This record gives sequence, structure tokens and C-alpha cells, in this order.
Amino acid sequence: MSLRRSVACVSAAVLSCLVASAAPAGAEEPLKRSDISADAIAPAFRLVAKRLMHSGVAFEGTRADLIAAAAAGVKVVRVYRESDAWVLDAAEPLGLKVVMGLWLAHPRHGFDITDTKAVAEQEQRLRAFVRTHKDHPALLAWGVGNEVETEVADPAPVWTLVDRMAAAVKEEDPDHPTMMVVADTGMDRLTPLAACCRSVDLLGINIYAGAYRDLPDRLTTAGIRKPVVITELGALGQWQAGRKPWGAPVELTSRQKAEFFTESLPWLRQQSQIVGVFPFLWGEKQEQTATWHSLLMPDGGLTAMTDALTRQWQVMDSGLPPAAPAPDLTGVGINADVFAPGAEVSSTLAVTDPQGQPLTTTWEVREEATDLRKGGDAEAVPPPVAVTVLEQGPAVIRFRAPEKPGAYRLFATVRNPTGKAATANLPFLVR
Repeated sequence: MSLRRSVACVSAAVLSCLVASAAPAGAEEPLKRSDISADAIAPAFRLVAKRLMHSGVAFEGTRADLIAAAAAGVKVVRVYRESDAWVLDAAEPLGLKVVMGLWLAHPRHGFDITDTKAVAEQEQRLRAFVRTHKDHPALLAWGVGNEVETEVADPAPVWTLVDRMAAAVKEEDPDHPTMMVVADTGMDRLTPLAACCRSVDLLGINIYAGAYRDLPDRLTTAGIRKPVVITELGALGQWQAGRKPWGAPVELTSRQKAEFFTESLPWLRQQSQIVGVFPFLWGEKQEQTATWHSLLMPDGGLTAMTDALTRQWQVMDSGLPPAAPAPDLTGVGINADVFAPGAEVSSTLAVTDPQGQPLTTTWEVREEATDLRKGGDAEAVPPPVAVTVLEQGPAVIRFRAPEKPGAYRLFATVRNPTGKAATANLPFLVR
């Protein structure tokens, strides 16, 4: 199948076109959806995905953020819920495609999957939404739920419900593929997916840190043949990070996160069963910290991570790297981990600008986050803490530790005149 025809398929009726094209010569009838597997459609799908879903991001942002994504080289955005439908209209003039999320209620939030009335109401809500938006030119696929199985002892009944919702979506819109999304929590959850969910065309997996490296082998061991999309790719989950003795997780610097994407994206593009990758998160969101997973600054500013992503997307398009890179923050240090109230705290950065531009650093102390949730649930941002500053510059700060004992975190945001940022933070304890 030619690349031109592949792209046309994606624009009109993605999976139906690909499945029909995958039918063997002389076949009496086209390949059925029930026959879909990585073996059957991965070559055709990858030809398309190389130009689309391998240039994707998970998106929770503003219209300005969406414009910035398109300018950075993004081709597909994945959104999570029906309230994000505005993204369809905003994406079309930018030439972006959308994996449109359909939010399914979670048992951990109190939804009873055995309540037939509640389940029927959820299905009717999804059907109505799909009927309204199924012909939108920016629509690429439907994302049916996101980690609905979180904190459920036996995920099988939940996934059966997801499959029912996917079947309902197919009845309303046979022309766009359905994708379910699960968390990567181990083989005990991965293996049952091999025999699950025949109405789901694509298996989405949210995966963090180096776990992507053995994913192809784990898919083979589990017997999963569906095409797979990495629906969230993050450098390091806060649940995976090393911790200080008092329990505070240690966040990577922006450079370390950028290096992760530089290493992971080319490798994932070479895996035939993985047909798309969505780095997490094009936007800004508090999860442990406001910078842990955010690819953007709160004001929409680009970062070292977005530079790394743009470089990878431009490789596929034979384009140019970012013209004005973010500052390069290669190290951060603090004179101790534990301080007496009012003691002197000092921190230094090893940071330069690739083009020799002047740098400005914003330093901030906040209490350590205590409103910690699972599954991406909204968290409260800890308040800033006023401290007595003794010295402050682009690469150094000295200040008095807070008088109140407790866990804190020192944040450094370094910007150049373009507004691009490098970030780092360090937890410390006052006692």
C-alpha cells in the first residue's frame, strides 16, 4: 500500500481501510475485525503511524498550547474526556489529528459496574457523543477509558465493561478504531489482555521509565497480538523514583527527562507492534510536583523536554532542530539534606545556554506535597514558603531554612530570553 493511500485511509476510515488493504490477494472476503492482529496490519499501520502516532503527545492544555504543539512537530494529540471535544475544532486548522477520549467512570471513584442502570446511562452518553463527533475531520481514533482498572483487585469485569463500551462505539462509528488504555503494572495484568476485548482494535499502555525496553518481549510472552500504542510515555513515575529517608521522591532534571525521550523514541519507532507513542504530558499538571510530568511551564513556555521531542519528530520529517534551544542544566546540588530551623541553605546549578544567551533563574521553596493521588487524579499544589534570601543569582542561591519543621522542596526554573526553560528541584527537611 502506498504512503499516499495510507494517509488517505487515516483521514477517512482508518481501520476499515487498513484491514481491507491487508486482505490477501484472491481472498473471497475481506479480513474481519475479529482477525485483526499485529501480524495482519502492523506493516500497513506502521507506515501511517510513523507519520502520525509516532509524533503524538498526551494533551491537557490550552489553545495556545495546542498551537505550540503543532509548531513543535506534533501530528496527533490524545485527549482524555468528552469535555476536551473543543480540541477537535481547534486541531483541524492546525493539521492535527485527535485520539478522542471517552471517559469511563472508575470503580475506585465509587462507580458500580454491576449497576445496570448506571452502566446503561454511561453507554447512552458515549453513544450520543460519538454520533455527534464521528464525522469530524480531525478525528483519528476513540480512546475508550483510561486506567479504569486502577485499584481493582480483579480487572477482568472492568475490562469486559470497557469492551462493551467499545462495541457500542463501533456500532455508532465503524470507521474509526477503538483503543482501550491500561496502566503497565506487571505481567499479572498484561497476560489476561491477550484474550480480552474483541471490540478493541488498539491496546494503549501507559508506561514510565525504562519499562518500555522489555515491553515487546512481555507482549510476546503474554500472547498479545493487537497493535499497541504507548498512550503515556514518561521519564520516571514518582512511584518509581528513589526517595530521601523521610519519603520524598527525587525528581529528574529537565535534561535527564530530555535524554530519556532522546533515547526512547527512536527505539520505540523500530518496534513493529508499537504503532504510536504519546509522551506525557503536553500541558502543566500537579502530580507530586508541578514539573514532574509537565512538558510545558505553567505559562505555556517550552522546555528542554519539548526540544528533545521536536528533534525526534524532525528526524522523521527531515526538518531542522529547534532554532533556539532551552538552557542546558547539567547538575544541581544542595549543601545538605537536613537543616535546623533558620540554618543556611545553599544550592548551586551547573547550567549554560547553548547559544550563550543570558539566563534568569526563578528560585522557589514550597512545602512537600501531601495531597497525593493515584491514576492522575487532581492534586492540590502546595503553597510557596517565604524565606530570607541571602544571595541569589542564575546559578546559586543562599537562604535561611524555614522556621517551621517539615518537608520542603527547592525549585529552580532557568530561562533564556526566548522563554524556554530548564528545571530542577531538590527535597530537603527541616527539623
